[in-house]
Amino acid sequence: MALKRNKKSFLLLVLNGIAMGTANKIPGVSGGAVAFVVGFYEELIYSLQKFNRKAFALLTKRGFSKFYQYINGKFLIAIFSGTIISFFTVSKGLDFLLNKYELNVWGYFFGLILGSIYFVSKEFKDWNFKTFLSLLIGISIGISFSFITPSTENDNLFFVFFCGIISVSGMTLPGLSGSFILMAMGNYVMLMVDSVNALYDIIFSSFQFNFSWINNSETIRLLKILIVFVFGSVIGLISLSHILGYLLKRYHQMVIASIIGIITSSLGIVWPWKEKLYLTDDMGSVVVLKNGHRVVIEFTSYLPELNNTNTITTIIIILLGVITVIALERLKPKVIKN
Repeated sequence: MALKRNKKSFLLLVLNGIAMGTANKIPGVSGGAVAFVVGFYEELIYSLQKFNRKAFALLTKRGFSKFYQYINGKFLIAIFSGTIISFFTVSKGLDFLLNKYELNVWGYFFGLILGSIYFVSKEFKDWNFKTFLSLLIGISIGISFSFITPSTENDNLFFVFFCGIISVSGMTLPGLSGSFILMAMGNYVMLMVDSVNALYDIIFSSFQFNFSWINNSETIRLLKILIVFVFGSVIGLISLSHILGYLLKRYHQMVIASIIGIITSSLGIVWPWKEKLYLTDDMGSVVVLKNGHRVVIEFTSYLPELNNTNTITTIIIILLGVITVIALERLKPKVIKN
């Protein structure tokens, strides 16, 4: 079934892609949840599922135009253009905000997820024993991820490839954070910070006709790691989309109920009021950067004091996150089916 979009809806999809890419970078937040709430999640899964034998037969026998139409190319280009843009623009700003206003950033994402749960649950009408059981299973899956013991960093290329396959779950399964999984696997900093920054520096230097990075062994190492990670992500994205597309077609309501459960369970991970505890590398906790040095960090959640100014500010920002979801709901791209 073909879909026609005007320029306005195409730009909105790019903006949604930026939001999706930004969310993917935050541990505990899922880019797939953005797609689910805004309303293009199923189209994303079914479009990725079109990367099959028929697609490549069309490409070789009938040309790029038929291939592009079959895979819903305009939609995919809009979404993934926004995702790529976010890594070099919004994500950079997000790193700054997390360093300076971490409590407020977590509050905003908590509000986004809270609003998402409300709207998705409100639109879901088919509650029965099977869907309620699916909801509980989804909640259990989400909660189980918060108890994973983080590993140490591993730059083995086979493991990096596997990280790529696993990390795209944040795009295909709303509520499961790819970044959080990477933190648990010990490679979040290397793949989402070090490698991305290395690529950013390579591009920036090359535009200035400065190619000294070619002789920098560390930069080359990170570039190789990023290429393998991206390749694994592409393989994982297409593979998972085929699995989820199959499940959505045959068990649609149960899958949606499970997604609601996973999104709900992620509230505990993004709870804004967390106390940081920096530990040493041999404790096996999450590796992060602090003052240019690698340390590890654990979080302990606590209840805030309501008479605190920072608490009131964060609550207002949580409400702002909910309002953002309302705005996204009203700005859903309109498509014309033909």
